[in-house]
Amino acid sequence: MEIRYDIGSRDPQSPRTAITIGAYDGVHIGHRTVIAEVRRLAAERGLASAVVTFDRHPASVVRPDSAPLLLTDSEQKLEQLATTGLDLTMVVPFDDERASESAEDFVRNVLVDCVGAAAVVVGEDFHFGHRRLGSVAMLRDMGSELGFEVIGLGLVGPEGTPARDHEQVSSTFIRRALASGDLERANALLGRPYEVRGFVSEGDRRGRELGFPTANVRVDPSILLPEDAVYAGWYERPDGVVHTAAISLGTRPHFYDDGALLLEAHLLDVGGPSDEGPDLYEEQAKVRFVRRLRSQQAFDSHEALAKQLHRDVADTRAMLA
Repeated sequence: MEIRYDIGSRDPQSPRTAITIGAYDGVHIGHRTVIAEVRRLAAERGLASAVVTFDRHPASVVRPDSAPLLLTDSEQKLEQLATTGLDLTMVVPFDDERASESAEDFVRNVLVDCVGAAAVVVGEDFHFGHRRLGSVAMLRDMGSELGFEVIGLGLVGPEGTPARDHEQVSSTFIRRALASGDLERANALLGRPYEVRGFVSEGDRRGRELGFPTANVRVDPSILLPEDAVYAGWYERPDGVVHTAAISLGTRPHFYDDGALLLEAHLLDVGGPSDEGPDLYEEQAKVRFVRRLRSQQAFDSHEALAKQLHRDVADTRAMLA
């Protein structure tokens, strides 16, 4: 997949495109349904398949105080888009100037002059441009004038079929599921385990004292974390090696009452000096949440906590075997 950041005029010798447009946060199964239609049209009509997305979520510029937390950072989003079979991803810088651009100017400057749209595939509820005044109806009017077709798709459910409002796949619904602890539904809508990334920092070694050393992963505050709980999941190191992990996300109520949120991953079956495991500090970690094990809780003693941690490890092994 080609990734392009230059939004200047296209080479007139390059093929025209079937495209879709959007923030594409999460690249979930609904997004993939739209992209599949883009690829089908492109193959049928001899076009290149493309997506136009943004270098940051538009809401972070337009309404920063109420912008949603993200399901994917820019790197993750591009990685996931690359798995869809698209020919091109056009990454449009989104700033105050872009936010004030009219829908009509966006169509001419980006869709026509930059990527040569011949077919545009979007959801029927799609809105864009300054004050979200652009709509599917407006796109169709401009398409008649400028020479591109517009295909509006209804939102789909988890099975990829048309769905009622409460069944639709959307980034908003996935965020709600993660925040409420419904990891199974969130992962089903994503089509993969939910993943966050961050760098490992040194903690206070409480887990090591209990015989369960953990990697303390610092996640960018713009990224959504699931509900506070203990999870079974996967931990991937920079070299691509993936470990089974028991994951704790929460404020560690057994030790502290300061409300500080920590993401800690105990890697199963790893060795190292003094059986403390490998040195993970300052590595980038990819943490994938596969199954929710239990809620966070305080314990009467360190011994009771250690017993529960043994059960968490056993449950993680059983669920991910």
